[in-house]
Amino acid sequence: MLKSATGDEMFERHIEKEVENYLDFMPVTLITGARQTGKTTLVESIVEKRGFSFFTFDDEFSLANARRDPSGWLMSLPKPVVIDEVQRVPEIFLSIKRDVDENRKPGRFLLTGSANPLLLPRLGDSLAGRMGIVSMFPFSQGELRKIRETFIPYIFGEKISSVKLDPIQDLFKIFLYGGFPTVQSLDIQNVGRWVHSYLQTIMERDVRDISNIEGLKEFPRLFQLLATRSAQFLNISDLSRSLGMVNVTVNRYIRLLETLFFIHLLPAWYTNLGKRIIKAPKLHLCDTAILGQLLGVDRGRLQKDPHLAGQFLESFVFSELQKLKSWSPIRFDIYHFRDGDFEVDLVLEKPDKTIVGIEVKSARSLNADDLKGLKHLKKLSKGHFKRGIVLHPGTQIEPLGDDLWAFPIASLWSIL
Repeated sequence: MLKSATGDEMFERHIEKEVENYLDFMPVTLITGARQTGKTTLVESIVEKRGFSFFTFDDEFSLANARRDPSGWLMSLPKPVVIDEVQRVPEIFLSIKRDVDENRKPGRFLLTGSANPLLLPRLGDSLAGRMGIVSMFPFSQGELRKIRETFIPYIFGEKISSVKLDPIQDLFKIFLYGGFPTVQSLDIQNVGRWVHSYLQTIMERDVRDISNIEGLKEFPRLFQLLATRSAQFLNISDLSRSLGMVNVTVNRYIRLLETLFFIHLLPAWYTNLGKRIIKAPKLHLCDTAILGQLLGVDRGRLQKDPHLAGQFLESFVFSELQKLKSWSPIRFDIYHFRDGDFEVDLVLEKPDKTIVGIEVKSARSLNADDLKGLKHLKKLSKGHFKRGIVLHPGTQIEPLGDDLWAFPIASLWSIL
């Protein structure tokens, strides 16, 4: 159980057990995720329980010493050890590799990083086979409500029942506050100030740490432009024209922001693996609080603009599913689906190819057109289709046809 940002309430992070599992059999465990998701708070809890020493590269003294002599600095540390914000000294990974090759005892290194090592080859390749990686996201709605979500095992299970759930009291407020821990205790005006400070940190420190990009003045415009594209297909040429940049530069910026977990690119699902690669990904911002501030959106505007509310809802559902994926006992990947005029917002696929399609609708009433994409997906999936779900702001789980169901948004975190 961990303290909230205000220190006056306790929240369990569902990912903690996954971290503990890796520490029990891997010499190195890395917790990755965007800044301010609670990584440091989580490892401080583990430090207390397991007796780790703790060093952070946000401390300028440790940062300077590690950059000057990575191997010597690492050898001087008492083990087991936590190294926080490890991406700031990428050279340390090779030193950790040499140390681990001499002593492969489990649980010697617990690292945290605000950049994805799998997208930075000089980091990720050096510890292949020696390091377990756990993704950490902002609070899920279940964590904020102190509920262990059961949505994933339920939708992949054998039996669905017609159940009525409690209505969501204020979905737009949920959007505008997102899941970052610090934001939960703020009034809405200070949410905007926090987001501004957060984006400044990404731009002025994190971008500089992992790139040689000059012209950081372009990033505020890029942030806002990407916000208008959240829950839409990524079109590099369109972004390039809007920003007055060449495609190569925009691609580099997109890759960088993906590495820093600011955006997520959702790949396409298709039965043909080759088509998955060439089809355009969908773009989602990391959190709806950041999305709302970049677009200058308040509750009133969301109420008046159904299209905008739908955009927020789809990115919100995607982010909640990412969080569930990080600790789910059922392994699955997340995709989108588009084939001609047929679309499904989210496709969840298990390693055995079983899929569940999820269509996200902001309207309370549904019609036949809302099921077209799911029916087409079922036809193409050649027996791997478990069921299709329409998530909407209602209160009732109810059947819509053969293997098709309506689910309330609240089912993502309610006990099913």
